[in-house]
Parts: sequence; C-alpha cells; structure tokens
Amino acid sequence: MKISTKGRYALRFMLDLALYGEGRYLPLKEVSARQEISLKYLEQIVAQFGKAGLLESVRGPQGGYRLAKAPKDYTVGEILRCSEGSLAPIACLEHQVNTCPRQAVCGTLSFWKGLQKVVDEYVDSVTLADLAEEQKEAGANNFCI
Repeated sequence: MKISTKGRYALRFMLDLALYGEGRYLPLKEVSARQEISLKYLEQIVAQFGKAGLLESVRGPQGGYRLAKAPKDYTVGEILRCSEGSLAPIACLEHQVNTCPRQAVCGTLSFWKGLQKVVDEYVDSVTLADLAEEQKEAGANNFCI
C-alpha cells in the first residue's frame, strides 16, 4: 500500500487545522504557506472534506476552514479513507463483498485480509489529537508527513 501525495497533504492539512485552528477559521492561504502545499491542491482537498462533513467553512475576510469536530474525534484512517478511498492492499478487498472468482481457491487471500486488518487497526488507533500532541512535543512548527 502506498499513500498518494493527496493523502499525505490531506493529513498535513488536517493536522495544521488541529494545531493552529483552535476553533477559529484558518484561511487556506495561511495553511498553504505554512505547509508548502499549493493553494490549488488544498482547494481540491477542502472540497472533498467539506462534502464529507469533516470541515466547516466561512466565506469572507474572516473566513476560512476549521475542523468540524475535536481533533480527538478524527482518526488517521478516517482522513486517509476520505482522501484515498479504500486502504485495501488488493483490489478484491476494496468492497464489502469480495466478488473475485478465485476467492474460494485463493491461497493468499487470508494473508491479504490479515494485512488489511493490521493496517486498519493501526490507522484507526491514531487520532489527529495524537499527531498534534507529538508535534507539540517535538517543538517544531515546520513538519512533513
């Protein structure tokens, strides 16, 4: 499994809102400069996350974006699934029902299911608040994920 640039940027964006937002609306331009992510790329991410209900937005001079809920209520898994789609390691596990014609005789399916379980458990165990706390402890304002 490889997380795309979009997934990495989405996680950085949400972490930035958790660290610097504190309930206020942050302009995309500010986040873009701090995270060194193009404004156009962030606009794509916020559109997707806004539709999913992960963000709140306000237009105007005091406008911007903020988290729709507390950082502790977001998991890394939720953020990555919103930006990436399924985190399944193989195509036949991407949907609830496995329609692969070989599933009954596939000698590797249990391995892939196990890998998916481990990945899902890990990404769902880490919250945005956890990442923010790590960042604060590290004492750095500039970071890469």
